[in-house]
Amino acid sequence: MASPAQTLVMGAVAYDPKVVTIWEGFKGWFESQGLAFDYVLYSNYDAQVEAMAAGQLHMAWNSPLAWLRAQRLARARGQDVRAVVMRDSDCDLTSVVVVRADGPVARVADLAGCRVAVGAADSPQATLIPLSHLRAQGLVAGTDFEVVGHEVGSGKHGDHVGGERDAARALVAGTVDAACMIDSNHLLFSHEGTLPPGSTRILTQTAPYDHCNFTVGPEAPPALVDRFTELLLAMSYDDPDVRTLLDLEGLKAWRTGRTTGYGALEAAVAEQGVYDDEGGLPGSS
Repeated sequence: MASPAQTLVMGAVAYDPKVVTIWEGFKGWFESQGLAFDYVLYSNYDAQVEAMAAGQLHMAWNSPLAWLRAQRLARARGQDVRAVVMRDSDCDLTSVVVVRADGPVARVADLAGCRVAVGAADSPQATLIPLSHLRAQGLVAGTDFEVVGHEVGSGKHGDHVGGERDAARALVAGTVDAACMIDSNHLLFSHEGTLPPGSTRILTQTAPYDHCNFTVGPEAPPALVDRFTELLLAMSYDDPDVRTLLDLEGLKAWRTGRTTGYGALEAAVAEQGVYDDEGGLPGSS
């Protein structure tokens, strides 16, 4: 058995029971490829980010919001973190603001004085980015319209789809005038019947942005990180030995990590005071 110094240790957030299945599967596969790998589960992203900043983890499977906080915490310490790998399904996503097809809201300006449903307060895709998108079009949340939040899986940065589904249900019930969600969930909710077919339409859509990445901390052993990266990028969906793992994690191929797709979230974090410049939480100073 490899010693701790020879084992790459990753953090992941337990947003769903399947997370154990996913990372047990990847652990076994990595070890079959000669890479000693282990993982630690956290109940929320802030605890995970702080653990990596404290040197307790080599790397973390981070939400985009967790990536931004990890970057700020590292910068405040004169250190660097890197985004090394992400899923193909993490790239070029959009969020949408949806209204009832038979409702009176015809353009974004019509949301003035309305009630807009969002997901969890820390959800990039269902709250932070769409509210920033509306702000750029002249409507400030809490001033020009009322925000109706749906807190499911607090601390998990919207990885739990429940908040978005509840927002969609509120739109159907008529208790709100619009709902924010990621575009793929708009399709999912329509397919599963949460949003009856033909009952909604997209009022406005954000520019593309990126989602999760594997964030490497300053304490990570370079050789182990390089091997981890090499193995992931070489995984093929055509290989039946890895296809199940890729399906569980929701991708067809791994891609080299990039950080150019987080600008919209950066703007939202600054506007909404999610973190300070050093990664501190509101009221933590």
